[in-house]
Amino acid sequence: MSKDFLLEIGLEEMPAKYISDSAKQLENRATEWFEEQKIEHGEVMSFQSPRRLAVLVKDVSDKQADRVEEAKGPAKKIAFDEDGNWSKAAQGFARGQGVAPDELTFREIKGVEYIYIEKKVTGIETKTLLPELKKIITDMTFPVSMHWGANEMRYIRPIKWLVALFGEEVVPFEVAGVETGNMSRGHRFLGHETVIPEPKDYEMKLLEEFVVADPFKRKAAIWGQIEEVCAEKGWIVSKDEELLEEVNNLVEYPTVLEGGFEESYLDLPEEILITSMKEHQRYFPVFNKEGQLLPHFITVRNGNHEHFETVVRGNEKVLRARLSDGEFFYKEDLKMKIEDAVAKLSHIVFHEKLGSLSEKMKRVEQVALLLADFLSWSDSDKKDVSRVSEIYKFDLVTNVVGEFPELQGIMGEKYARIQGEKPEVATAIREHYMPTSAEGPLPETELGSLLAIADKLETLVSFFCVGMIPTGSQDPFSLRRSAFGVMRILLNTGWNLPLAELLKEIVTIERNAGIATLSDEEIYVEAQTFLKNRLRVLLQDQKVRLDIIDAVTSEDANFVPDIMERAKLLNDSAQKDWFRPTIEALSRVANLAKKHEENVEINDQLFENEAEKQLFDELISMKRDFASLTSKERLERFREMRGAIDQYFDTTLVMSEEKERRDNRLEVLFELAEFIKEFAEMDAIHVK
Repeated sequence: MSKDFLLEIGLEEMPAKYISDSAKQLENRATEWFEEQKIEHGEVMSFQSPRRLAVLVKDVSDKQADRVEEAKGPAKKIAFDEDGNWSKAAQGFARGQGVAPDELTFREIKGVEYIYIEKKVTGIETKTLLPELKKIITDMTFPVSMHWGANEMRYIRPIKWLVALFGEEVVPFEVAGVETGNMSRGHRFLGHETVIPEPKDYEMKLLEEFVVADPFKRKAAIWGQIEEVCAEKGWIVSKDEELLEEVNNLVEYPTVLEGGFEESYLDLPEEILITSMKEHQRYFPVFNKEGQLLPHFITVRNGNHEHFETVVRGNEKVLRARLSDGEFFYKEDLKMKIEDAVAKLSHIVFHEKLGSLSEKMKRVEQVALLLADFLSWSDSDKKDVSRVSEIYKFDLVTNVVGEFPELQGIMGEKYARIQGEKPEVATAIREHYMPTSAEGPLPETELGSLLAIADKLETLVSFFCVGMIPTGSQDPFSLRRSAFGVMRILLNTGWNLPLAELLKEIVTIERNAGIATLSDEEIYVEAQTFLKNRLRVLLQDQKVRLDIIDAVTSEDANFVPDIMERAKLLNDSAQKDWFRPTIEALSRVANLAKKHEENVEINDQLFENEAEKQLFDELISMKRDFASLTSKERLERFREMRGAIDQYFDTTLVMSEEKERRDNRLEVLFELAEFIKEFAEMDAIHVK
């Protein structure tokens, strides 16, 4: 026999951005619980809305399956005392397993006999175990949580009702003073309380009370209605998945409506209009077939068509106020000169330990010019670097960015173009914020890429200089995101910047600015470790094997694109026939080279066989060509060298009793190993 199981947590309205993850967490916890309890079941369905998180588990067995459990005890040699009776160890094992000593048997494992027990365990009825599900509710975690009433428990929002049904039976337990039952609640304004006779009726009963509980059906209904409006009007609406997801989590019974605003507002920058609609009001902007923004919007109401015109007018009124503010702020900003805005930055604190935004920008300019020198940029290009570094944060004091923080950088570019800045400089102002997320777009221009790296590296190092280093999951200043951004931009541009040297130079810049409180070595080690760990994550994202990641990141994180290229070359070659013997040969060279104690000048007169001469010739060739070879060519050269290495070890005793000959051979191996090590720590790669 099997029955469906339903668990619903009824809550006050939750923040939309946390609902989907919370519902997934509940689904995962419920699934894990049934598996841990060894209760057979069918499909696990997840439901969510602003006021509820729920799971419905189909075809749940009415009891655990009977099973046989095995347990291994002490070795047979200590199972009996001197008189041949069961020892205390054996008796204790039997007692712990809930059996009599006479039920114990013996089994041989790898030549040793052990006490063994097989016992039949009768499955427990599911309804007896289900009250334990209370724990999956109380154990849930959320990005934000709160106390309410006299409860000590913290939760995303106060729990208002609980439904727990196994078939038609209520599963009894309580959480935070709320007892389970079969009574759910419908839409806050259109619906009423409703009895859920059994789990299979859940969706239907809620729909009768104006709640679409299935988030996928609700989202499909929203987008379907939007498409109907667009088809009727000849409009185009971009399917913004992030906005659609948020809107979906704001409503329980969606009804799409359309509204409009005065055409005169179209004279404003499009970004102000779209941000007002999307970010502030959760409206969908409307375009024509040519991609031009229209004075209309589409939004979603949490309800039906009652009082529809009133709702439309209300939404238009709210948006009109937003656009009126935006228009005023924009016109006021056009009166401001960039130099005046920059002057105000000296009064804005970046961080109490790191000074003002003006001071930060001066440090970033030094870092940016340092990068430009490493990249051999021209004097003309460096002038652009200096100019953009002097002004790139100016839009933070504009009225529009104050009202719409999402437009930082975007408005900076627009205002810079209006005031006659070079297009490259204006674009870099916007691009220096990129990427704004793990998978976000990257700067497209070189100046924007350079400024983004300089700003992020300076931010990271400056916080490390004053000991504000992320620990565990705590990263209040998003330094991990800054580090990932630097790595991604370096990979995108292909700039093999000497990151290790750069870090030391930036620490000096920070110390000269008077903000470094830790020692240079402490700052460098912490920053290098931090960057290397971010690089390792990026390599893992590229599906590079962990041992290969260890091999290419054994030294400091330095030339990032080069490290990525070497890692991918090794990873892609790992299944080829030549890979294992080549890595083994190179590892043998590297391992023996560790016995090298002092540098000597290689004397070819001490060679005893052709294999020594051939390996020496390979070393000379490597010294001549290595700098000009690509990573792919270097790996190919190592592959070709394998035969000479194998022949060398087959015919040559490296650790000769003659010190002069031994030192000579170790010098050859040591110098060869330095080239190998520059490519990767080959002995870290698993080939067995």
